[in-house]
Amino acid sequence: MIRLLLVDDQALFRQGLAALLALQEDLEVVGQANHGQEAINLTDQLQPDVILMDVRMPVCDGVTATRAIHQRYPWIRILVLTTFDEDEYIWQSLQAGALGYLLKSTPARQVAAAIRTLHQGHSQLGPTIAPKVFAQIQLPTAKKEKAAYRLSERELEVLQLLGQGKSNREIARTLHLSDGTVRNYITHILCELELRDRTQAALWAQKHLDKPQP
Repeated sequence: MIRLLLVDDQALFRQGLAALLALQEDLEVVGQANHGQEAINLTDQLQPDVILMDVRMPVCDGVTATRAIHQRYPWIRILVLTTFDEDEYIWQSLQAGALGYLLKSTPARQVAAAIRTLHQGHSQLGPTIAPKVFAQIQLPTAKKEKAAYRLSERELEVLQLLGQGKSNREIARTLHLSDGTVRNYITHILCELELRDRTQAALWAQKHLDKPQP
């Protein structure tokens, strides 16, 4: 059973979504929050598996709440569900630690599928969101291939795990490395691929590492 926390200041939307998700046998809504600070408090109490987070809310916005929760509980998956598809909101949310970004117009069945995808450690971007994100991390093909050649097999393994939403500690445990070694690998990966941060690296991996690397 995947335990969910819904965070949205629009009570009617939140309650309607809760009712629809309750129809899914493997999903359970364990809590609802009106704003980001309440989400932070309820996360401490409930320890949900996945949080559905709105962006614009009073008291504490979704980006701030996402960042606070992700720093404290990096294993909890956060899916942004909002009406806003502006680049700034998308990128700030992903940088704060969100693993997915969907619009509220997404059918409930697709939202449920996205929740399952996040719970498995993979990201989920809406069809209108993904092009905006990938446009920011796109490298010319020749440059991308050249960069991939410069990454070692171990670095590609780290990058693959980044793309799966793994934290540094989870990567270290999976590959039997120290946390410091993982941080060094990620620093080198960012430098070689000319990416800004681990969020861009994770998205780059999801776009490019489904193909065999040299």
